[in-house]
Amino acid sequence: MFDLNPTRLLLWLPAVLIALTFHEYAHARAAESLGDSTARYMGRMSLNPLVHLDPLGFILLLVAGFGWAKPVPVNPLNFKGDRQRGMMLVAAAGPLMNIFVAFTAALILNLALPGAGMMYSSAPLVQIMLAIVYINVFLAVFNLIPVPPLDGSKVLAGLLRSDEINYKLGRYGPVILLILILTNVVGVVLLPLSNMLIGFLFKIAHLITAPFVGF
Repeated sequence: MFDLNPTRLLLWLPAVLIALTFHEYAHARAAESLGDSTARYMGRMSLNPLVHLDPLGFILLLVAGFGWAKPVPVNPLNFKGDRQRGMMLVAAAGPLMNIFVAFTAALILNLALPGAGMMYSSAPLVQIMLAIVYINVFLAVFNLIPVPPLDGSKVLAGLLRSDEINYKLGRYGPVILLILILTNVVGVVLLPLSNMLIGFLFKIAHLITAPFVGF
């Protein structure tokens, strides 16, 4: 589950910083678009990775492929319109941004190095771009687990029109997540889902870029 290979860690470091930063920035931007500027006032409306990093979440994402950053402060009382729907949209913005970043990296890879060759290339830039795809997808899928404080719990609450799951599991959420990670339940369940999504993104990227690369 954990990979401490120094070369891999070095190559994955830019991908981890990008994934965490854009994830949290998306939360902040979504909240502001709904009327809440708390994140901006707290200095979190930023693409500076240092303002978003949570030490444990950062290390886990680097060595295990899934983790988290410091939550962006959000005050739903400032939202225009339905507050519960607003929280759902803000929560969903982070994982959706990660999928968008992963898809963008897949497009670039297909344009620069079309075909299966990219998967076997040892070029550092190719490996970094592949890491951006993988890490962003893993982060998106991990954060959609419906356990507080992850985004999935807020998305589920919005869909069910009830915040009961967050009230009941709120204080136990971090412990539950730690158990799921240490017992590798997260890996067994999420890795296949992540790989399916990665394959889908690469297929779509190939279809889009094929006319430009002669395939």
